[in-house]
Amino acid sequence: MPDPRQTQPQIDLPADAIVPSDGPDGRVARWLKSDLWFSFTHKPSAIIAAVVLLVIAVASFTAPLYVPQNPYDPAQLDLLNAEIPPIWTADGQWPFILGTDMQGRDMLSAILYGSRISIVIGVAAVALSLAIGLVLGLLAGYFGGVTDMVLMRLGDILLSIPTILIAILVSAVARQALPQNLREIGAAGVLVLAITLSAWVQYARTVRAQAAVERRREYVQAARLLKVPARRIMFRHILPNTLTPIFVAATLNFGMAILTEATLSFLGIGMPPSQPSLGTLIRLGNEYLFSGVWWVVLFPVIQLSLLVVSVNLLGDWLRDALNPKLR
Repeated sequence: MPDPRQTQPQIDLPADAIVPSDGPDGRVARWLKSDLWFSFTHKPSAIIAAVVLLVIAVASFTAPLYVPQNPYDPAQLDLLNAEIPPIWTADGQWPFILGTDMQGRDMLSAILYGSRISIVIGVAAVALSLAIGLVLGLLAGYFGGVTDMVLMRLGDILLSIPTILIAILVSAVARQALPQNLREIGAAGVLVLAITLSAWVQYARTVRAQAAVERRREYVQAARLLKVPARRIMFRHILPNTLTPIFVAATLNFGMAILTEATLSFLGIGMPPSQPSLGTLIRLGNEYLFSGVWWVVLFPVIQLSLLVVSVNLLGDWLRDALNPKLR
């Protein structure tokens, strides 16, 4: 009996034919031909925002390699260098390009270190709130009934309270619960927790709405008939169909998390002065705003504005690019 493999027709491909590959090069090629990449390259605001955000992130995380001092190390601060104006003014001094603050802290170093803290807290808060929101939203949407009612009513209660008030309450309680010697060390973790508890509701409501629709689909009903575990149905079948609006919400909430952290630090219940974030730098500079030391508050405000506006522009582009009704 002849081998079936020998009877199959042979297809001769031209020498210059490009065969699709599933490797990294093939994935990159498919990405460069995707509608998302086409939308990105034809959206100047998204390109500018991505470049600005990339420059800020790279400059912040590589700052120890080139900045003149570590602003978090008191041993490197000199009060004799306090209140030096920017270098382009008559009294400016090298290497303090953006001047110094009242403690002799180099402003460029402080801004880059503070941007790094703001970015890390924003990413951590979005990741944690996203994880909590995905799990609770899937549980509420898939099981419904009492589970849905309890989780969504809890979310309604949190939504009825302003986000900043929840963050202030959680941050104040957590800081008081920590020992005195751990308050500065755990300040970043407390901020992440405070932002997370007020931000997970949006993800949960979005996923719950999508999961409530998907659970009635034929593929979910078939999986139930095959006795597939509920956990596998939720995370392997339903979850991938809910990720598009979640990605958009996460991008926009990243900027909101950075602003919330800056607000809490500005109010004095965020990062301590020994480890200033952008919000802390603005608060410290605001106290000397009318004494002529304008650079101490101006440059952190510009950095925070660039960071948040860039994230929001990317979020707006992503929302439009992933919305099939706008194509």
